[in-house]
Formats: sequence, structure tokens, C-alpha cells
Amino acid sequence: MNGGDATAIFQAHRPRLVRLAYRMLGSLAEAEDVVQDAYLRWRQADHATVDVPAAFLSRIVTRLCLDTLKSARVRRETYVGAWLPEPLAGSDEEAEEDDLTLTLMMALERLSPLERAAFLLHDVFGVALDEVAGTLHRDAAAVRQLAVRARRHVQEARPRYPVAPEEGERIAQAFYAASHLGDVDTLRGLLAQDVVLRADGGGKVHAFRNPILGVERMVRLFASLHAKGEFQSAAFIRPMRIDGLPGYVSVERGTVLQTTAFEIEDGRITAIYITRNPDKLVRIAQALGLAGATP
Repeated sequence: MNGGDATAIFQAHRPRLVRLAYRMLGSLAEAEDVVQDAYLRWRQADHATVDVPAAFLSRIVTRLCLDTLKSARVRRETYVGAWLPEPLAGSDEEAEEDDLTLTLMMALERLSPLERAAFLLHDVFGVALDEVAGTLHRDAAAVRQLAVRARRHVQEARPRYPVAPEEGERIAQAFYAASHLGDVDTLRGLLAQDVVLRADGGGKVHAFRNPILGVERMVRLFASLHAKGEFQSAAFIRPMRIDGLPGYVSVERGTVLQTTAFEIEDGRITAIYITRNPDKLVRIAQALGLAGATP
């Protein structure tokens, strides 16, 4: 196999490898770094000994992700406020293909790196159990148990009833209008009793550091923000699917770019995920041409 053929094979698998790495790491920037490292290793490999390139490349990417997660976990222990995965906008096709929304990625965060790898490779990307065992340097029985434990956690987090895109968009826009207008009655009608809000500012922009729990606390919070004029310079940019969840992009406080995604059950919002960390919004800002917003 010459260099051109090797590159062509890798490029054919690249979207899948990036998706695997992103699901492992929760960061598209880190995922792309891992895949680039995997490409360099692929170029140096003895291709004559590779029977199935897809399996070989998945093995390389998974091992690189496991190495990356060791340092990522240390960083997250000192992360300021809540940590959320980097939002991927307009990812309906990918979310449908691997059946992982932002909600389920949050469930993956509670797994060990090995559990996450076993679940993603076997259950999501369809890698044979023996191949997963070889990738993780574990026997098949141990990998099966890793996948079972991971599957249990993910099933508990999986929404019971999917929300139609049109309904999700309607609820997302209604939430934006009610929260920014201080319309407490409409907010109460949109939120579930046990709703939770998590916001990721990464210590770089203002964001709620602790989860906001419960409908009454959240209604009081948004009513207070409206009374203080916090939303006077806000702007709704557009509705957007964010990692398979309904949501929108907005600019808050005049310059702060924000994505807001919603988990919805039985017509009510059960979870709100706000991302303001500018490091995680570079691609969205570029895609929307929001050069004046932070970042």
C-alpha cells in the first residue's frame, strides 16, 4: 500500500474516528487532536499486517483517548463550576446514527474510562466483543461486565419519549421569551417540578457555578435577573439542535455567546444545559459568523 492509498483509507474512516473520540472525550478539539495523532501512527504502521483498517484505527483512537482521559480527569477536578461537553450544533444526523444525545453523554461522564470505551465500541459503534477486549487489554468476560454496567447507567438516563423537533423548537423559543421577559407564569408552565439547570462558563465568563434545582428556585432566579436588567442587551440568534437536543444560540450581556439545550419529557423541561465557556464555542461562533461575540 502506498502513501496515497493509506491516506485515502484513513480519510474514509476519519468522520467515524472523530465521532468516537468526541464521545469518549466530550471535546471536539481534543478529539481532532487524537485523530491527527492516530493518523501519524497509521502512516508509520506496517499496513501489510493490517487485515481490517477500521478495527486497527478504532483501537489506536480508543487507546489514545484513554491516555487523554487520565489528564482530562485531573483537569476537571479543578474546573471552575459545572463541566459540560463541548456543544455540537446541528448534529441531528450524528445523534441519530450513534443514538447519543448531550443527556446521554452526561451519563457517560459518570462511567469509568474503561466502561465508557467498552460501551461506545461495542454498543454504539458495533465493534465485536473480542476486538474490544483486545483494544482494552482485558478478557472478553471482563469487557462484557464493563459494557453491562455502562449500559445500565445509560438506559437510566435515556429519555422515555423522544421529542419531535418542531415541539422541541417551540418549547425552546417559549423558554427564551418567558425567561428574558420575566414571565413567571409561562415559565412555571414550561418547567418540570424537579428541573435542573447546569451552566458551564469554565471560569472565563460569568455563569452559575452550582446546579439550580427545582421549578420555584429557577422561576425566582430568572425573575430576579430580569428585574436587574440582565437581559436588556440579550439577543436570540437562532434555534438549533445541540447534540441531538432542542435548543438555541443567543448572545447575552451584549457580547457573551451562549448555547442552551433542553431535555424535555411529557411536554416539560426537565434539564437545561447552558454553555458559555468561550473555548467550547469557537466553532459555533465561526459557523454563525459571530465575530463580535465572545469568543
